[in-house]
Amino acid sequence: MKTRSILFLLLFSATAFVFLTNCSENKQVEASETHEPAGQDTTPYTFGSTASEEFSKPQFQVDASFQEQLSSVFSSYVKLKDAFVSSDAGKVKAGATETYEALSKVDMKLLSGAPHNDWRNYLSPLQSSLKEIKASEDIESQRKNFSTLSEHLYKSIKAFGLSGKEAFYGFCPMALNNEGAYWLSDQEKIRNPYFGNKMLTCGEVKEKLK
Repeated sequence: MKTRSILFLLLFSATAFVFLTNCSENKQVEASETHEPAGQDTTPYTFGSTASEEFSKPQFQVDASFQEQLSSVFSSYVKLKDAFVSSDAGKVKAGATETYEALSKVDMKLLSGAPHNDWRNYLSPLQSSLKEIKASEDIESQRKNFSTLSEHLYKSIKAFGLSGKEAFYGFCPMALNNEGAYWLSDQEKIRNPYFGNKMLTCGEVKEKLK
């Protein structure tokens, strides 16, 4: 009788150990899936960085002057992005004008072959998006065109590079009525241009470029 009781106690202890272990593992999986470490509080709407530590290299090797001109476009774009972060439609219009001027100084003649053709494909939507942003007084309409601008500037930077300057490609899944939208920044820290102070840190870095 005593032996049976001991066996029962051992069986119960083993079952309890397996249950507690599985529960702990499930909690860790759930925390990983939601980007929230177990037992640690996180800032609402912050998804964290999922980008690789490595920076993506440009697809083409092009004239350094072209890279420098594209880098100037990116610098102006960052000011435009910051204007969206502050949700200031007036500053956005000024930033779009400055970015358009920088874009007009990019010399297409410095490219040939496939890089030349790719740049022509990127240039038109870049120009159109900036014109739409400049023409609008509505910040949400401007943000929609900013999404298109960001997409094609990202493709341009990924193709040609920025002469060593770093760019971070961020994504917010809640932007544009939950359609999701991307943007570029010169820093890894998330500053969301689609919501500003409403959800400043909503998003994650998807890729690093230079």
